[in-house]
Amino acid sequence: MSAMAQVEKDSLVVGASAAAASAKRGLFVVLEGIDGSGKSSAAKGIFEALAREMPGRVVLTSEPTDTWLGDCVRRANKEGLSGTTEALLFVADRAEHSLRIAQWLGEGKVVICDRYFASTVAYQGAALKTSMGEKNAIEWLKMVNEPIIVPPDLTLLFTIRAEMAMERVRQRSGVSKFENLDYLRDVDLVYRSLCMDDPNYITIDASRPLAQVIQIALAAIRAKL
Repeated sequence: MSAMAQVEKDSLVVGASAAAASAKRGLFVVLEGIDGSGKSSAAKGIFEALAREMPGRVVLTSEPTDTWLGDCVRRANKEGLSGTTEALLFVADRAEHSLRIAQWLGEGKVVICDRYFASTVAYQGAALKTSMGEKNAIEWLKMVNEPIIVPPDLTLLFTIRAEMAMERVRQRSGVSKFENLDYLRDVDLVYRSLCMDDPNYITIDASRPLAQVIQIALAAIRAKL
């Protein structure tokens, strides 16, 4: 290749990179944590605060989704299907959800997501450790999720002692199969291992009052905007 041709090629690459950089991508923020950590209540408060600051630019979403695929996940949970089946239903729901998330981000929106793939890795990883072994289960769950996820820009992990989380859960009506003390301890350990492997995680002490938790989360999100 001649020097001139190389220069022209390099210019095209630089131009393409500049064009990609100029296309404003939104911000993808995921909230994770064990049941009873208060992340769903916090997600609503975070959304409301950001929506006032950036009208029309903020989306609040969650998993399982409100689609028929999300309904399948909830049905699997209710009917007690196998952990493997449930995990794959979560992945199917997430595959479609990720397409919507990518579209919102392409429109420059801030997407707040209450649970995403880390929930499947943590919850199903803990559930499948008996049949697969914990390490094998986690690696398998990461592998099946990797091709279809949108990597979060920021993951806020709401940390709380499992005992305190269970106290909160018992105050609600109805307890799911996921909501027992030993299981939540296992899920929490998986979450913490994921946090150590990903620099985009920030932990938040979810035992604090909800208003404080929301303000801490908002500060972390604003630092990314």
